[in-house]
Amino acid sequence: MKTAFDVNGKNVVVTGGNRGIGRGITQAFAESGANVAIFCRDLESGKKAAAEIEIFGGRYAAFRCDISDISSVKAAAAELFEFYDSVDVLVNNAGVATTTPFLSENGLSEWHRVINTDLHGPANVVYEIAPKMIEAGKGGTIINITSVGGQRVSGAKNHHNAPYNASKAGLDIFSRYLALVLGDHGIRVNSIAPGCIHSDLDKNLSPNIIKLIEDDLPAHRFGEPIEVGALCVYMSSPAGAMVTGANWAFDGGMLCVR
Repeated sequence: MKTAFDVNGKNVVVTGGNRGIGRGITQAFAESGANVAIFCRDLESGKKAAAEIEIFGGRYAAFRCDISDISSVKAAAAELFEFYDSVDVLVNNAGVATTTPFLSENGLSEWHRVINTDLHGPANVVYEIAPKMIEAGKGGTIINITSVGGQRVSGAKNHHNAPYNASKAGLDIFSRYLALVLGDHGIRVNSIAPGCIHSDLDKNLSPNIIKLIEDDLPAHRFGEPIEVGALCVYMSSPAGAMVTGANWAFDGGMLCVR
């Protein structure tokens, strides 16, 4: 048990690791002794996040990357493998959402924008990094951050997010596919489906709405980004060695009541 949750010295990549849930994941790995590389569109924000975790003594860096653009992913991956000789853990966290009804004037363009980031984006990153993980021959872990929104669409008439729901559902299935095809190489693949987490996606909710949600949840609170990070650390550690092909709801019981 002394080394059950050990990720010390592992090389970790977190997309969107500069803010929100991704920032909590970055923090959790850094505090646990891992090295962390951040892929993000806002390079200055990424560099700031990397600087903030320097106190933990690992190797940290940020690389500009728009995961929806394969050429941007290729460029970031090339920089990454000059910084790290190999990757042990990939966390596909970066994502966007919408509030535009699908059948509205801009509904289809919003569909493509969200799908391109939330579903095509993780595929782009896996396509560039997984072969290098295979080549290194050390196994590893891939974690895709999805959402309970991939399993439920209640409230859809008031909170239009169709491409987000569809992309997260697709990413859950893609994760299971990857678990099957990468298992022979010792690479475990799982998805984590957060529910209500304090992040950029809830910052516009009123205190009254937050209280209504918290009263409804069995856990009676929103989660914190670093708690999602702690689950990522577990999945990447020896304690999580039998966990692959799983979709973990991290939702305070939301799926139980809705």
